[in-house]
Parts: sequence; C-alpha cells; structure tokens
Amino acid sequence: MPEAVLSTAWSRAIGLRLPVVNAPMGGVAGGRFAAAVTRAGGLGMIGMGGAGSPAALAAELAHLDGLPGSFGIGLVDWVIRKESGLLPAAIAAGPALISVSFGTDLSWVGQLHEAGILAATQVFSLEDAHRAADAGVDVLVARGLEGGGHGAVEVATLPLLESIVRQVPVPVLAAGGIATPRDLAVALAAGASGAWLGTCLAACTESLLAEPERQAMVAARGGDAVVTRLFDVAKGLPWPAHFPARLLRNAFTDRWSERTDELPDQARAELRAGLETGDHDIVPVYAGTGVGAITEVRPVAQVLDELCSGAAKLL
Repeated sequence: MPEAVLSTAWSRAIGLRLPVVNAPMGGVAGGRFAAAVTRAGGLGMIGMGGAGSPAALAAELAHLDGLPGSFGIGLVDWVIRKESGLLPAAIAAGPALISVSFGTDLSWVGQLHEAGILAATQVFSLEDAHRAADAGVDVLVARGLEGGGHGAVEVATLPLLESIVRQVPVPVLAAGGIATPRDLAVALAAGASGAWLGTCLAACTESLLAEPERQAMVAARGGDAVVTRLFDVAKGLPWPAHFPARLLRNAFTDRWSERTDELPDQARAELRAGLETGDHDIVPVYAGTGVGAITEVRPVAQVLDELCSGAAKLL
C-alpha cells in the first residue's frame, strides 16, 4: 500500500499511517480541518495564529470530539506571551504534539515533556536547528522560503532540509513548497521524517477559509505569492521583522506594499474596513509558491490520497 511505502521511522513511532502533518495555519486549520487530516492518516494540527486565545482553542477543540486518533496544536511564541492561558490550555487538551514557533525562548519544551507531549518548532537555519535540538525539541520543522504565511525567507526548503538532516540527530519535517507528489517524494528521499503541509491543503473544504478565499487560491499561480510585512504593520501585530509573510498579491498589496515602512493611517483604515466587510481585494490570503498546484476545492482526504499515492509510485 502507498502508506507502507511512505512510512518513516518517525511516523510509525507516533502511530501515523502517512508521514504528513498539516501546518497549523491560523484562520485555516481549525478543529474540523485537523480531524480530517487525522482521519486521512496524518497528524491533524489545530492552528492558533496571531488571534489565538484559550476561548478560540476551546471552540476548535470541540470539533475533535470522538476523533479516533491523535492531534496536535500549533502556537505562536509572541501570542503565548500575550495570552498567558493559551499554552496551559493547549497542554490540558492532551494533544500528541504541540509546536511553538517564531521565538527564541524554548523553556516551554520542558513543560510539554512533563505532560508527556512531544515538542516541535519551526527552524529556518542550521543554527536554529542546533539550538532547538539542544533544548530537547523532539521534531524540527525545516521551513524554507517557499512556504506560505510567516517565516524567514533566506534559505530554500531542500538545501535547508538536507543541511539539518545531515548534521542534527533529530527527526525533521520538510516545510515550504510541498504541493505535488514529486515534491513529497523528493523531501522524503532527502531524509525528511515527514512533510509539514500548508498551502496544498488550505483550500480544502474543511478549512476555515471563506469560499472567495478558496477560489482566490484556485485561481492563483506561484508567482502571485509575494513576501511582505504590510498586513502585520497595518494591523499593528508584533511579528518579528525577520518573519515576513508570503501571501497572494491583491489590490491592497499593490497599493501599499512599497510604503510598508511609512504606512499612512489611510492604509490602516482601509484594511480595517476591508476586514470588517470581507472585501477580498483587501483581505490577506496566505499562500506559498506551491499555490499554482491547487486547481480545485477538494476534501482533505482526497488531496492527501493523491499526494501520497503519487509520491509512493515515484519512490
């Protein structure tokens, strides 16, 4: 079976049929989405992005009732500093794995281990990987510049993955630009213990995206995914400057991206109004360079079956 061909030591150890984990995308990866990934054989992750809170997490966890399998929760470092109850709530939910990314304080790793929960974090360089491994992180996510959403944009996925796999003795998941069976096969052949999938699943029927946002992803091509800090600056969010976001260009980015460092109040007001009304010429749609591989809106299980069976044939 394709699952047997694609299994890795890491995926077998945590009881997965497929060596895939969905990226815990804020505003995309809710409880229903995570449940669909787990039922399909991967590890479903609930994403608590910049708007994460204990209440938001509780609402998404409710969709996991009766889930026959493991799940995970993904958190953002600066958000758990702001929402002091979020990490304890995530631990209390009893997931198999919790990821915390985009920070340098790794003291949370010990808290997870005390609760019997695996720790993961996204890394963007070999130095990041060594630091995380030394702190006891159980699985590293090598996120390359092709990925959608926030992340460093200095190193591409494959060279980043290969350097970490070669030098750091911790399981590594490949992230960024993995959108086709060939992409997945290459990542596994390069030594990844699995894939951390974002963009290729974001438009699926179970995600939290609104239908116009799904259709924007279907219509987009890889070159439509641009890197900018525009929305973080306009919203006043404390994302570190070295973690810009890759998202689909739209009328708002065309108008204001070149003025991000001196953004006028007019742009901020325009964004607030667009978010309130759901204006999809203004609302951000986060996507990586693999967005061109999305040709229709489909269920998670169908996308994962095609991705994994295709990779198995190639391998």
